[in-house]
Amino acid sequence: MRTVDGRVAGRRGQATRQKLLDCLSEMLRSSPYRDVKVIDVARKAGTSPATFYQYFPDVEGAVLEVAEEMADEGAALAGLLEGRSWAGRAGWQTAQELVDGFLEFWRRNDAILRVIDLGAAEGDKRFYKIRMRILNAVNGSLSSSIGELQAKGRIDKDVNPAAIAGSLVAMLAAVASHQKGFSSWGVKQAEIRPNLALLVHLGVTGRKPTK
Repeated sequence: MRTVDGRVAGRRGQATRQKLLDCLSEMLRSSPYRDVKVIDVARKAGTSPATFYQYFPDVEGAVLEVAEEMADEGAALAGLLEGRSWAGRAGWQTAQELVDGFLEFWRRNDAILRVIDLGAAEGDKRFYKIRMRILNAVNGSLSSSIGELQAKGRIDKDVNPAAIAGSLVAMLAAVASHQKGFSSWGVKQAEIRPNLALLVHLGVTGRKPTK
């Protein structure tokens, strides 16, 4: 772990750096990204702006660090599909657990994911790469699962596994990021999970699930 000027940060320095990142993450939950200032992050962490600049060039640089850490966690979503079956009741369970994983991940990291989406939408390649890193992990595993079903003759041979997987992952991300907005459509939070899992199961297998 190095400081901005290239020095190796000691244990105390690393702890200070992490505290700054933790405080920044907390502030992003209640303040718009553009409104967060270095002096405010430093004050919340009980240190000075000068100390902040030892570890990060600016707020955006610190946000990218938080986003990278979160992306490492997001890559683990692919594990929800490893070695899982899409046949019978097991397939329904796989679909539900994938949906649960996505929804929970987005709820837990809502603040930083909103910043990533904003940066990606504005054309910032750094934020775009982080977003795709999270989604690609699941997309690759899901595409492989669909490809295996196709090879066994369980789904139409004309289906493009990558296209189906990409569409499902994009849907999962969109729904996960809009969870709070469903209430304005008269949809309860508890109703999102089973209906989204149904769409995922239909998309992967082409069949209604066995419950």
